[in-house]
Amino acid sequence: MSNANSEAKDKSDALRLLERLAHIAEEKKELEARLTDRAVLSDTKELKRTSYRYKRCEQILSLGERLRNILKEIEAAEEILLAGEEDEDFLDGIRVEIANLERKRDLLTSELRALLIPPDERWQRNCIIEIRAAAGGDEATLFVSDLYRMYFRYIERRGWSQEVFSSNATQIGGFKEIVFLVKGKEAFRYMRFESGVHRVQRVPETEASGRTHTSTATVAVLPEAEEKDVEIDPKDLVIETFHASGKGGQHVNVTDSAVRIRHKLTGLSVSCQDERSQHQNRAKAMRILRARLQELMRAKEETKQGAERRVQIGTGERSEKIRTYNFPQNRVTDHRIKVSLYRLGEILTGDLYEFHTLLLEEEARRYAEDSA
Repeated sequence: MSNANSEAKDKSDALRLLERLAHIAEEKKELEARLTDRAVLSDTKELKRTSYRYKRCEQILSLGERLRNILKEIEAAEEILLAGEEDEDFLDGIRVEIANLERKRDLLTSELRALLIPPDERWQRNCIIEIRAAAGGDEATLFVSDLYRMYFRYIERRGWSQEVFSSNATQIGGFKEIVFLVKGKEAFRYMRFESGVHRVQRVPETEASGRTHTSTATVAVLPEAEEKDVEIDPKDLVIETFHASGKGGQHVNVTDSAVRIRHKLTGLSVSCQDERSQHQNRAKAMRILRARLQELMRAKEETKQGAERRVQIGTGERSEKIRTYNFPQNRVTDHRIKVSLYRLGEILTGDLYEFHTLLLEEEARRYAEDSA
């Protein structure tokens, strides 16, 4: 495609998105009225949902106004070029300005396209992340530790916080599994992209021959469920207590502080032992169980409705290979968008922004295609 055709398409894409903002303005008015409704104000959950959608409409319309202004500036600059009445140095400056404006236009178009995806109520929630070693033995447990460290640093960069719910550490510094809560604005919206199978290719420190090994870990990302979202009958639970143990099987304490909860109806089982208090371990185990039950109910409902979920690429199955971390090539490849970044070290220290931005853009592209 020629540059002229490409620019025409980019402009056309921007204009098409702006045409879709009329119904957003109407929705904003309706939501504004709802925010004065006593019934909404007295319902905490509905007030939160309505406020979130209202702020999102404001954000979309503000972004749309900025995009309109950029398009007007580009049009005015192009008219000066077409007139050709100024000296060449001045016109060169106009061309540079147009190029800068077009970059801003493309960035705003991309942001607006992503915002026009109907928001999932779960996006604004905190989330529970479960990382488990899969194929690869000890090397896989070390990879789990690497992934947890990567997420920990990403969480810090975003100004979020995290809290470990449960972990099973190994003597060599890895984890067979680790479960933790991520708290922050739209934590689930971004972290859901991490759900699936992660693969690492590297030479283990214990490998004398220097052969590259492949190991895997699974990551599950669940939106945190509130108590009213999932009703659990205490009669459906089997609760056991046992001695918590640390690395090498040494007891953390000699009391039955660790808790295992099994949900009889589904067979789901959760264990927590990181806290010294049985009460705290039980509370954390219930939060994990509630999130898993909510996800199980959602999956069953989607199956019942025959939902394809083609648009949303951030809720991959645990068996889906989503990313490969190749140490010899300093490469990280995201297989969903077929993108490789050759800065493995930076990514493992929490720089996931580019991948998450590209995944949001792909999700927005798919939604735009489906809506066309």
